[in-house]
Amino acid sequence: MRPIFQRLLIVVGLILGLATNAMSQTLGLSGDTTLLPYYEDTTIVAIDSVAIDSTAIDSTAFDFSASATDLMLRVEREEPSAPDLSVMQIYREKVTKQNCFFVVSKAELILSVYEVVGIDTLLAATFPICYGRNKGDKTKNGDGCTPECSMAKPFYILEIKDAHTWRHDFKDGRGNILAYGYWFMRLDLSRSDCNPNVRSNRSIGIHGSTNNAKSVPGQGSEGCIRLRDADLLVLHDRYAQPGQKVIVFPINHKKLSFER
Repeated sequence: MRPIFQRLLIVVGLILGLATNAMSQTLGLSGDTTLLPYYEDTTIVAIDSVAIDSTAIDSTAFDFSASATDLMLRVEREEPSAPDLSVMQIYREKVTKQNCFFVVSKAELILSVYEVVGIDTLLAATFPICYGRNKGDKTKNGDGCTPECSMAKPFYILEIKDAHTWRHDFKDGRGNILAYGYWFMRLDLSRSDCNPNVRSNRSIGIHGSTNNAKSVPGQGSEGCIRLRDADLLVLHDRYAQPGQKVIVFPINHKKLSFER
């Protein structure tokens, strides 16, 4: 039996039960309970704060001392679970790249891809990230912070370089190791409203986390934005291109209307 018909039958049963109670009282019949049909797998969870045993398939007795106007019929609705932002989430597989832009949330440790479609701004994907090991806006080169900007004056992807052979020495004893995944999306900070001291910096970018996969999501980079290597491939192939806007909001950023 479909749930909607089960619910209708239960509501009808409630009405008939109340009417029967009223008639019993009028006629002076004994008994103060009403037997109502209850069907297995229905989503009714409580009637006037009286819980229903979900294993019952016979009739279930309820006390209807409350008036009909006081009777509360509550239907259990399963709330959709929140997406797991610690893994890549794809919401729109087919997008027009030139209509996309990226938003980096330091607070949530995610990079979100949005697509402008007509007058709407739609969420296309989210990727967990690792950003600078030190909190706050970048104020000088080498401070371990990720630079921040506003929506009005964003960063732009200056170029996308094949970085699968690039190495870096993190000064942690591992030596000069592979570190960038397959792509390095170099950011142009010069037109942004980030700190003037770092606008000429050309070493900040979006890249992979080769040999540092466990740092994502989290903080630990020298200022760049790391993605898992596999996620970086998806970001590149589906969404990224030179000239794209990249906004890095501060950790206390108040979400804009289009943000999820």
